[in-house]
Amino acid sequence: MQKNSATSIIPTHQHSHRLDRLAKPYLIWLYILACLPMLILFGLMFVETEGIKTDGMSFTMQNFSTLTEKSTVIAFLNSIKYSFITTVACIFFGFLIAYSLYKSKLKHKYLILVLLILPMWTNILLRINALASVFKENNILTDLLGIKGIDIIGTDLAIILGMIFTYLPFMVLPIYTSLEKIDPLLHEAALDLGLTEFKKFWKVVVPLASKGMVSGSIMVLLPCLSGFAIPKILGNGNILLIGNIIEQSFVNMSYNIGSVLAIVILIIILGSIILISKVDKEGETLL
Repeated sequence: MQKNSATSIIPTHQHSHRLDRLAKPYLIWLYILACLPMLILFGLMFVETEGIKTDGMSFTMQNFSTLTEKSTVIAFLNSIKYSFITTVACIFFGFLIAYSLYKSKLKHKYLILVLLILPMWTNILLRINALASVFKENNILTDLLGIKGIDIIGTDLAIILGMIFTYLPFMVLPIYTSLEKIDPLLHEAALDLGLTEFKKFWKVVVPLASKGMVSGSIMVLLPCLSGFAIPKILGNGNILLIGNIIEQSFVNMSYNIGSVLAIVILIIILGSIILISKVDKEGETLL
C-alpha cells in the first residue's frame, strides 16, 4: 500500500516540475518588462538629471516637492473624484446587468458576457475616439438617424461617461462570477424562513456578491485613477488628472518628476492587490 502511494506521488511531482519549466519564460519577461522598469523608476526618484543623460547626475530629495505642488494636488483630487464617481456608477449598473443576467432564463448566458467584453478586445484609443465622435454635435448618429447630438466634449460628463463605457465590463464579470457561485438552496432557505424577495436580495444576495463588487471596484478604480487617454481625448485637455501629469512629464523628458508620481500610483496599485488578496483569498472573482 505504501509502495502504491509513493509511485503515485512521482508523476505528480514530475508534472509540477514541467509546469515550473514552462513558467520560466514568463517569469523572465516579467522581470524584464515589469520589475526592471520599476527599479529604474525607483532610482530616478532620488537623482537629478536632464533627460536620459548620466552626466552630472546627483542624489536629491527635491523631486518629492512635486507632490505638494498645486497642479499635482488638483490632479490627484480630480483623479480621485472621477474615479470614485465612475466606480459607484459601475457598481450600480454592473450589479444591475449581472443580476439581470443571473436571474434570466437564457441558455447562453456566457455568450452574452462574451458580447459584453467583445469591445474590450479592440484598442482603447479607438474606442475612446469613437465615443468622442458620438459626443460631438455633428456625429454619426446625426448622419444615420437624423438625431441631433449634443456637444459635451471637454466637460466632466464626457469624461465620466467615457470611463463608465470603457470600464463597466470589469465590474460586470466579477459580480456575475460571485452570483453564479451562490448555492440555489440558499434562495429557497431564505424564502422558507419568511424573507420576502426584497429582503432576500439585501440580506443574502448582496452580501454573497460583495467579493465581486470589491474586486470589480478595484479593477475599475485603478485604471480610472492612473489613465490619461480618456481625460485627454474626451476632456479635450481641459481637465487635468494625475495620469496626464505623468504622461507630460515623460514626454517632456522630466523623468524624475514622472517617476515620483508613477511610484505613488504603483504603491496604490500594490495596496489594492493586497486588499483583493485579503478579501478574495481564493481568487474566485478575479478575471
